[in-house]
Formats: sequence, structure tokens, C-alpha cells
Amino acid sequence: MLLDTIAAISTPRGEGGISIIRISGSESLNILEKIFSPKKNISVKNLRNYGIHYGYIKQGENIVDEVLVSIMKAPNTYTREDIVEINCHGGYLITEKILELVLSFGARLAEVGEFTRRAFFHGRIDLTQAEAVMDIIHGKTEKSLSLSMNQLRGDLKEKILNLKKAILDLAAHINVVLDYPEEGIDEPIPENLLKNLQQVSREIQELISSYQKGKMIKEGVKTVIIGKPNVGKSSLLNSILREERAIVTQVAGTTRDVIEEVINIKGIPLVLVDTAGIRDTTDFVENIGVMKSKEFLQKADLVLFVLDASQKLSKEDKEIYLSLQENQKVIGILNKTDLEKKIQVSSLSKIKNWIEVSAMKCIGIEEMEEKIYQYILQEKVEENSQTLILTNIRHKSALEKTNRAIENIFLTVEQGLPMDLMAVDIKEALDSLSEITGEISTEDVLDHIFHNFCVGK
Repeated sequence: MLLDTIAAISTPRGEGGISIIRISGSESLNILEKIFSPKKNISVKNLRNYGIHYGYIKQGENIVDEVLVSIMKAPNTYTREDIVEINCHGGYLITEKILELVLSFGARLAEVGEFTRRAFFHGRIDLTQAEAVMDIIHGKTEKSLSLSMNQLRGDLKEKILNLKKAILDLAAHINVVLDYPEEGIDEPIPENLLKNLQQVSREIQELISSYQKGKMIKEGVKTVIIGKPNVGKSSLLNSILREERAIVTQVAGTTRDVIEEVINIKGIPLVLVDTAGIRDTTDFVENIGVMKSKEFLQKADLVLFVLDASQKLSKEDKEIYLSLQENQKVIGILNKTDLEKKIQVSSLSKIKNWIEVSAMKCIGIEEMEEKIYQYILQEKVEENSQTLILTNIRHKSALEKTNRAIENIFLTVEQGLPMDLMAVDIKEALDSLSEITGEISTEDVLDHIFHNFCVGK
């Protein structure tokens, strides 16, 4: 229901400087009037719009807390409804007490993402901008935030509208030919309309091809550090993190569980996973760690295969090498290069990229990070904040459907088939683009998107 008034705590639960209780809906000001006493003796309805007002939250005659209240009247608000935000002292008990007071006077506890969902339903933002809100909240790097801000600004929405215009121009021409045959417009489809449609197809393909890059920037690259015991995997992790995150000893098999950390390499989140050394072992606990290592190896976007450069290739090294998949991105790390080099890697032909480091002495770590960055992206990520890059699989799938429909339109033209056969493909192309912005959407899709939000947003 969009007619009721909702409320929720919009700041993280727990102790802090302040907490914010947000209220949205037609009864927001009426509820506030029943619980808020401004320091200046002014009626709540006469308080200045878009102002912050000092006073007290009261339950009857008892003061609950000293607060600052923000009032924002419809339609120029986040939800396009009347919004009230109560800034109270940060603390679990006091925040919950004020929320309970708000709910007791007729507000309903908001569901996850319901404030943003109302912003979407009231036309303040489209679905791509709603998704951008969540991406901003979960952004891990400056690059991911920049892409999300572009989307929130409406860049993708504007691009979709431009793509739809070219398809609608073609649809209008075909409709005139089919609906008004007496006009005698029976010539082939004008060349300029076909050229515009070809340009639409090229732009869609560029957006689709940008997804892998966008996914890496948004979600990070699952990077598994793998190798036999005691080759320096944990030391490598510590060197990259610049802290003693993993225990390092001379005893083989020290790492028995998976350690996961996120680092930022030039704006790309690298989800680093330090695994237990892979070897045959009779130790029950260590064997569980080895099994986990093998599982992570299969799921990894990038593998850092660590070898001890001061030792010759062992049977265990070769077995791990053989377990690598042909199409997997692998970088070979020759560790302990501060010692005499004895290893020969010419037989490991699947690995094209090798980096020499000394994890214990932090030699070659920056060069390794640069190599990882280049190898992941294979090209430089544009620094221009205006660049439009897809980061959402839903958008990619819809654009793929659009492009298939456009290909069918061109096929119809090439084969000289009747124009009315294009109508289905034109509708498919337009509907797929409308799915991206939310002009066409189902409750299941909306529930899936807003389920990822937090309560209060």
C-alpha cells in the first residue's frame, strides 16, 4: 500500500552519535505533532519546510529525548511524500523507544527498501537509479562509486531513452505503411532509419561488452592464492595487505582454513583468498582445509599460483599445476627470489605470466599488483567519469534480448519479407529496453531488487 505512512530507523543499530528515525507518508506531520514539542512555541504544521527544528520527543508529559527534526513536504522529497526525520541521541534503547512511539500513532514499520521503492513508484527515479542507490551503499572502491553515481544521475536511463527513440521511429514508419495503405507509402524502409537501427545495435553491443569490466569494478575479482605448503602463500597475503593477517611459520600446513580479505588495486576490489597448502595429508583437520582449497580453485576468477623459487619443482607443484583449468586466468608467482634460484618453469606452459617476488622482504609486491591489474582488465579502465559501463546482469540480459530482436528485424529486411513480420520483433526490442528502466516490471522482479536493500532505505 502506498497510501499508508511508513517509518524505520535509517541509521545502523547500536551506540553512536545520533540515530535517525525516518517517516514517510501523508500522516507524517500529524504523527510528529502528537510526539514533538518544538523549543519555540510553534505548531508543527507551521514549522518551516526544509528546516531543522530543535525540541523534545514526548510521551504524554514525559520527555523521551532531546532531538532535531527535519521536515520535508511533498512533492519535492525522496519519496515524493511528506517526510519527517527525527535525529535523536544514538543508542539502541532510545532509538527503538522513539520508533515504537511513532508506530503507536499510526505509522507502519517499513519493509526493506520501501522508501526507495516508493520513490520509484511515484516516478522520482527509474529502476536503474533505484539499483544505483544500493550499489552506492555497497560500493567498495572509488571507481565503483563513480559508476554508481553516473547511473543514479540518470546516464543509463538517458541512454535507454535514446535507443528507444530510434526503434520507435522505425515502428512509426511501419505503422503508417500498414495502417494507411491508401497513402501509397510502399517503398522500402528509408535508409536513414536502418542506419539509425545499426547504430543502436552497435551501442548495445558496446554496453554488453562493458559488463565484464563493470562486474569486476562493482563486485571485485575472486583471487585465490594457491600452492603447496610452505611456499609463502600467507607471507604473500600479508605483504599485499601490508599487515600480519595470516600466521606464518616454518611448519608446513600452518594454514588450515581459508582466509579471505578485500584489497583495492587501482579501484578494482580484489577478494584475496589464502588457502591451505595442497598436499596429501593424514591430518583430518588439514585435509578439510585442502578440500576447501580445491573448491575455491574451481570458482576463482584469478589464480595466483605460488612456487618456491629456491627449490626445484616438486611432485606436489606439478599436481597443482595439472589441476588448473585451461581457460582459467593464472599468474605464476615465484616467491623467495632473495634466495638462490633453483626452479625451472619452462615445462609449465599453461602459465604465460610470471612474477618474481620475495614476500618476506616485500620485494616485487608493487610490480605484482600492477601486473595483476593489467592482467585482470587486459586494458586500462577509463578514468573518465562520464563513461557508461554496465554493472548489472539484469541490464545485460535485457540488452541481449533487445539486440536479438534487432538482428531479427535486419534479417526480415534482407530476406524481403513483409513489414508486418517486424512488429513482433520491434515490440520485443522496446519491451526489453523498458524492463531495464522499470516501465515494464513484475512484482517478482521488484521484490528481488528491493530485497537487497536495508530497512530505512
